[in-house]
Amino acid sequence: MQNPAFLDPGLHRRLVDGLYLEAMVMADEARAYFDGSASLDDGVEDPMRRVAFACESLKVTTRLMHIIAWLLSQRAWQRGEIEQVDLTDEKYRLGRASHTDVDLAASFPFAARALIDASQELYERVARLQERLDAMSNAATTALASPARALLDRLNTAF
Repeated sequence: MQNPAFLDPGLHRRLVDGLYLEAMVMADEARAYFDGSASLDDGVEDPMRRVAFACESLKVTTRLMHIIAWLLSQRAWQRGEIEQVDLTDEKYRLGRASHTDVDLAASFPFAARALIDASQELYERVARLQERLDAMSNAATTALASPARALLDRLNTAF
């Protein structure tokens, strides 16, 4: 993720800051909903559904915490607190998060479904960003390793 090679530092900072703000707001909304008594009164009376509901609340929280941790790593890199090479370490990568069963989520109250869907969508956006940054970094590394390959790649993308 060498800024000059493929991503404007200001753009990277704005992307990270915007996603961080979105994740923190969503985490606060999830905490308020799942910890509040409103979630218990939304028609989740069956003990098995209550367990499934509790599991889904943990999935939402886990997704959001993985996102926030990844974004904090990106911020640390921006500030020079960690090196470029450190971002390839598994502890700085986006953690794996379980998806929610669509049929199961359909049985939950609207507010719960909205939080589940929003957290999954945010996680997928951050995962795509990480993949794109990885691809760009790999392309920059390849270009440095082989100027001829870099020229061929430029020609391929031009036509």
